[in-house]
Amino acid sequence: METFSNLIDLDAYSPDDWNMIVELAQQIQKNPSLYRSRCSGKIMGTLFYEPSTRTQMSFQTAMLRLGGTIIGFDNPSTSSVSKGENLKDTTKIVSNYADILVMRNPYEGSAKAAALTADCPVINAGDGGHLHPTQTLTDLLTLKNEKGRLSDLKIGLCGDLRYGRTVHSLLKALSRYENNEFVLISTPELALPSYIKDVLSARGCLFKEVYSLEDAIGSLDVLYMTRIQKERFSSAEEYDRQKSVFLLDCDKMKKAKEDMIVMHPLPRVDEIEVAIDDDPRAKYFEQAKNGMFVRMALIICVLEGRLGMPKLLCGTVKNDVSCTNKKCISNIEHYLPHSFRVRGDICECEYCDERILLD
Repeated sequence: METFSNLIDLDAYSPDDWNMIVELAQQIQKNPSLYRSRCSGKIMGTLFYEPSTRTQMSFQTAMLRLGGTIIGFDNPSTSSVSKGENLKDTTKIVSNYADILVMRNPYEGSAKAAALTADCPVINAGDGGHLHPTQTLTDLLTLKNEKGRLSDLKIGLCGDLRYGRTVHSLLKALSRYENNEFVLISTPELALPSYIKDVLSARGCLFKEVYSLEDAIGSLDVLYMTRIQKERFSSAEEYDRQKSVFLLDCDKMKKAKEDMIVMHPLPRVDEIEVAIDDDPRAKYFEQAKNGMFVRMALIICVLEGRLGMPKLLCGTVKNDVSCTNKKCISNIEHYLPHSFRVRGDICECEYCDERILLD
């Protein structure tokens, strides 16, 4: 089976690789006309099983600005998925038509599952509440442009830290740079999952969990706001208890440093007051535009083979063990091998990183 330079999880690559993509994105920002025909004759397939504005459109625009073309769907009801076609068959067929696939799917580990059998490279555009690596590259470009560095930063992450895939990916990435410190601002119910905290601890990163944005904001270099994601909750009642808990308003901004920047992966609902848009420290719209440039750079790097080809599954197959995460793709696509990283009596799912205690 041919191996490709898939981008499923940024952790599969080194910070040097991330820096290469960010630096290329900066070059494209400065001289976009030099890259107009870089992907001439190439086709990108976009498989979006979930609604998306910025991610989908920025990928599509990126490919068009590089001289390529696009195929795909933005609603599974308009594809054979609505007839019951499984993930393998969909990606296998579309990868016959395209040179590169970009996929968003509500099930965690879905991009890795697709890459196992696709006949072209696969880029993860968000897999449930798990990871969002291209948003993280967008965030790294924004930080580099606005702060001039990716290390020695104190970053506050506020809102939905439990289901926020952008937060999970960003923390895993920034923990690879020196002297970054994290302030995790959420309700106890929306606290960061333990497996991400374990990553931070293993890498020697300082972090603390707090429940007040107002008390934390004054010490931050960066504030990364997130919305409370209604689509990730099992009930409307649970969502209603959590929404609107954290609001960034003008009074709180008065307590922030003059050079602190505010980022947000968007869309926002009611967690950032609209008046903040006029504050020069608000960088979320620039951040969204940066997504196009970083995805142009990523497409080039993947299609030109500039990234390595890490193995997708490296663990032990235990088909008699099932992942306990109901949103894991291995519980939906039953043909997938149940692959785990085994550490003593702990199994860690290779698709969604869920930890399972063996009997």
